[in-house]
Amino acid sequence: MSTSYDPLHGPDEETPDPASLGIEIKLARQLLDETATANIHDHTAMVKTAASLNYRIRSLLAALDAERGEGK
Repeated sequence: MSTSYDPLHGPDEETPDPASLGIEIKLARQLLDETATANIHDHTAMVKTAASLNYRIRSLLAALDAERGEGK
């Protein structure tokens, strides 16, 4: 049985344009602090948290790739 769903990030979506690695690390830490208190029993809060963390991690990895000189 298959279920239809909307993924957090599709395979054809572009990688975010990151800030510097230092700024991306700072933003990731801030987001972790902000989302740590999200109510696990609140579906909307969990969806927002998952989407925010997904984007931030992809941006952080893009900044790391850029610092290493790796292309998108």
